[in-house]
Amino acid sequence: MCRWIAYVGSPIALDEVIIKPARSLVQQSKHAREGAEATNGDGFGIGWYGEAPEPGLFRSIGPAWNDRNLLDVARLTKSGLFFGHIRASTGSAVQQTNCHPFRHGRWLWMHNGLIRDFVRIKRELMLSVDAALYPFMEGSTDSELMFYLALTFGLQDDPQTAVARMVGYVEEVGRQHGIEHPMQMTVATSDGRSIWAFRYSSEGSSRSLYYSSAVPTLREMYPEVVQFAAVSEHSRLIVSEPLGELAGVWNVVPESSFGVVSEHRSELLTFRPLT
Repeated sequence: MCRWIAYVGSPIALDEVIIKPARSLVQQSKHAREGAEATNGDGFGIGWYGEAPEPGLFRSIGPAWNDRNLLDVARLTKSGLFFGHIRASTGSAVQQTNCHPFRHGRWLWMHNGLIRDFVRIKRELMLSVDAALYPFMEGSTDSELMFYLALTFGLQDDPQTAVARMVGYVEEVGRQHGIEHPMQMTVATSDGRSIWAFRYSSEGSSRSLYYSSAVPTLREMYPEVVQFAAVSEHSRLIVSEPLGELAGVWNVVPESSFGVVSEHRSELLTFRPLT
């Protein structure tokens, strides 16, 4: 499948989490430990928020471990909210428009997982995207279609309800076509102020997802770690798999849950699809 990270907090260089850690996202592109595939070399992408109205986006079809441009972009770009994604295709083409994150206006979206038997229900799902949004779809992935369905169901006004309605709709259509477990996902989405992260699958056995412990707790546990001292108390990471081995740093996002993280909010809640 894929691996991804999402960060919110005090502005840091992107390479602090994408490249430098022992089990960084770039390392996971070659040697993922908890993914469906060990190698995620079908493209990568980063999305970050700065002073412009819309987030920046850099995507490439090459593997993350072999892209020199990524090294410079990540080293020289600082942001207080950013996404990183490495891709292992589940069947759609390896092309730039299929690389995550996806962007619409101020919103970013990335996904690990799949809609099962996507080709059987793709047409029906596509026709459910709002006509005003349809022209903005550029690629051919189930992940991007999930994004535009969520936008259709009101992502920009109520992300929790929109994603729940999107999942419920995909499951309803899938099961009408005899697909037993239509949805497998971990998803992150953001408007530049908050991150919403979801872990859910129709069969109740979802892809891995973790969140970092509160910074004040980490400072007490590891006063010698300069990275914990350098970031603000509200800084958080959400990751497909841990970036290191320090005990107490990483916590499993429970099955069928979602989290909301921002400067003033950190909450973990139960997720249920809506129909």
